Amino acid sequence: MIDAAIQKIHEVGIIPVVRAANVDEARRAVDAIFAGGIPIIEITMTVPGAPDMIRELVRDLGNSVLIGAGTVTTAEQAEICMDAGAQFLVSPGLSVPVVQAATKRSILALPGALTPTEVMSALAAGAQIIKIFPCSSAGGPKHIKALKAPFPSGRFVPTGGVNLTTAAEYLAVGAFALGVGADLVDLQALRRNEASKIVDMAKALVNVVAQSRAAKP
Repeated sequence: MIDAAIQKIHEVGIIPVVRAANVDEARRAVDAIFAGGIPIIEITMTVPGAPDMIRELVRDLGNSVLIGAGTVTTAEQAEICMDAGAQFLVSPGLSVPVVQAATKRSILALPGALTPTEVMSALAAGAQIIKIFPCSSAGGPKHIKALKAPFPSGRFVPTGGVNLTTAAEYLAVGAFALGVGADLVDLQALRRNEASKIVDMAKALVNVVAQSRAAKP
């Protein structure tokens, strides 16, 4: 199950991070992202009723979409999310208990890290993919490139300020996939009933990933 999730994340190349004011708003964002061609969703625990929403999404879309939980900071939250059917867990920082809880149930955990020391700690805890957060404020693609020097086989997912303008550069320096939040999940557009903007942005990001992968030898 972990290997299948890793393969899917790399294949798609984008993890949309859905933060929203309520479940209805989050569901409309999910539908727009999926319509735009991205079959991966991360529902953050900051969304009210997130576990129930994850359960609903797994029921409705589980066969075609990889559904994960984000902003998971404790082992207790991890268990709640996995009980709801979450297929991967993402954390803003490193919580060894979260990684251990996920590994015990053969669920992929993506802990957060920013520095080489944190990357080493995450790897020591058993992490196979590491979210680099907040990436843009730490140097963006240059930060990923710097981390890839001592960790050439590191599977890094830059998150925080990743957008259409920087996506190709992140992939060019070796990002495993991209975590994209507000630049994809435009809540203001949703509230104006302009979900098509999210659909279009999803399609544009999918295209960048395809072009970047095609350009690699």
